[in-house]
Parts: sequence; structure tokens; C-alpha cells
Amino acid sequence: MADRALRGVGLGAKSFEDEEGIEFAARQTLGFDCEKGHHFDMTFSVEADLPAEWECPKCGSLSKRSDGTQPEEKDVKPPRTHWDMLLERRSVDELEVLLAERLEEVRTERIY
Repeated sequence: MADRALRGVGLGAKSFEDEEGIEFAARQTLGFDCEKGHHFDMTFSVEADLPAEWECPKCGSLSKRSDGTQPEEKDVKPPRTHWDMLLERRSVDELEVLLAERLEEVRTERIY
């Protein structure tokens, strides 16, 4: 059994390639500060859009950039209600006619 054992480097464990002649992508480091006082740095590509917020690796809370850049304010649309969607399809006059027809059907069904 010992005759068949592979000796030397484990399969897939190590690469024999060296880093000679490899040009790495340009990078930049950006600092973040958490509400609980944690500071950490993240590395980004020079070409990347830099985020204004990042999750703290220590406590998981939302951290803001150390350089003071604030996140952009997003436009918040009010939620559409059922009534709003209904008014997109029909006018109030049409709804009153439909209501009157439906009430008449309900009243006539109860008579029988």
C-alpha cells in the first residue's frame, strides 16, 4: 500500500507559478468608520465606483467612509394604494355606476 502513496506536494494545494511578469490591477484603499468605533480599510480597484457605506466586519453595522463622503439621498416614492391603482383604470363616475350595478345584483339575489 505504501508503494502507491503519492509523495511530495498535495494535489491542488500549491501552485508552482511565480508572480514574475504579472502586472496587478491598480488599487486604492478606502477607510470606513463604524458607529461603535471600529475602523477598517477596504481595497478597491481604481476603476470601481466607491461605495459610501460598507458593512463592518466586526459588528455587522453599517459603516460610513472615513473621508466624510455621505451617501446620495434617494428619491422615495410614496407607496401606491389599492385606491390609487383603481383610479388609474377607472374614473369615479365609472366606479359609482359599477357599484350601483353590483348593489342591485346583491339585492335581487337576496329576494329569491
